[in-house]
Amino acid sequence: MKATFIGKENNVVEFEMLFSNTEIEEQINKVYLAERSKYAFDGFRKGKAPRKVLEAKYGKGIFLEDAVNEMVADSYPDAVGQLLIRPVARPGVEIKDFKEGEDLVVTVKVTVRPEFTPGQYKGVEIEKIVAEVSDEQVDEALEKLQKRNSRIIDVDRPAQLGDTVKIDYMGFIGDEQFQGGTASDQDLELGSNTFIPGFEDQLVGKSAGETVDVKVTFPEEYHAEDLAGKDAVFKVIIHKVKETEKPELDDEFAKDVSEFDTLDELKADTKAKLLKEAETKAEFDMKNAIIDVVYENTELDVPEDMVESQAVEMLDEIQMQLQYQGISLEDYLKYMGKTIEDYKNEIKPDAYKKMKTRLIIDEIANIENFDATEEEINAEIKGIADHYGMEFDVLKKEFDAQNIELIMQDIRNKKTIQLMYDTAVFK
Repeated sequence: MKATFIGKENNVVEFEMLFSNTEIEEQINKVYLAERSKYAFDGFRKGKAPRKVLEAKYGKGIFLEDAVNEMVADSYPDAVGQLLIRPVARPGVEIKDFKEGEDLVVTVKVTVRPEFTPGQYKGVEIEKIVAEVSDEQVDEALEKLQKRNSRIIDVDRPAQLGDTVKIDYMGFIGDEQFQGGTASDQDLELGSNTFIPGFEDQLVGKSAGETVDVKVTFPEEYHAEDLAGKDAVFKVIIHKVKETEKPELDDEFAKDVSEFDTLDELKADTKAKLLKEAETKAEFDMKNAIIDVVYENTELDVPEDMVESQAVEMLDEIQMQLQYQGISLEDYLKYMGKTIEDYKNEIKPDAYKKMKTRLIIDEIANIENFDATEEEINAEIKGIADHYGMEFDVLKKEFDAQNIELIMQDIRNKKTIQLMYDTAVFK
């Protein structure tokens, strides 16, 4: 096979693949040997009829189409390598008129990775983000820890904000009970704002054993259209009033919930952890700011095929996230009043930005000759194994070439972004 470059326009390369008559005959014979068992012919055992006999009965081209398809598929990677092009989409193939005994010419058009020069990526100037932790943040963290170690107890008094009430309720629009407005033994924290606005406030001051008519108006933007904006009455029976009993924030608390002997030590450790989190977030935000600057300073027209591919990938990710919540993408879009095509068009600007960013970072990695070493790849796999509680050797055996390629790309990306960060100028 001989590959010949024809031309390039708007990131679409056109080239020809030339197959000699000898190559064609060899491939046709391979297809014949592979497929002859499908044919029965009088005078021959099934699968034993000669090629010329089958071609005489079914036509000269009986094996030609499969032969050409296999030749093109097998030779396409070699042609791409010969011409030093980097396709990013499936090729379009056109076969010119072919006559028996002659060479075969196949024309291929394929979208290729765009050639471009990244904007300035070293010495990028951005605003420095200083990580800080206030005493109020430390107090909030300790309060959350205190709440996690609290216990809920029944109380014999009227309900207050912050209490949890166990209730039954039935909802009515006028005299009609509506679907979805009934529940039994429901726990509701007053002040959590998890119910319709105004519902929880009307239970404050009520006691166990009371029945309350809670009057509310559904919001105009309520997800159930048949209830949106309508007045409703919920008949509520209060079974229990419970309060949260929090432990005292003292040295004993510190001993119970941590390895420290005093509350001051626990506070210091909490502040150190919060500061580390703040520093990690600050670095993450500054790296993103650098990437945004390089993105804006890089002239690059991303091929539509690449944007389309990225949009489909994003749709797949959204579908997986919804499945974890027990929702199908179709039902979600139906609720939103959109088609898949509508939604895909909505996310295309984000898909464009993601793909352009990916191309820029990858091109910088090429310029800087960044690569992933065996040690770095193994370290990444070990990190994944540790996270999921698996043995390193077991997980590595499950990784195929594509998995390893993704890990290598991730390592290259991290090195590239770290270089941009290390050479940045912080205002």
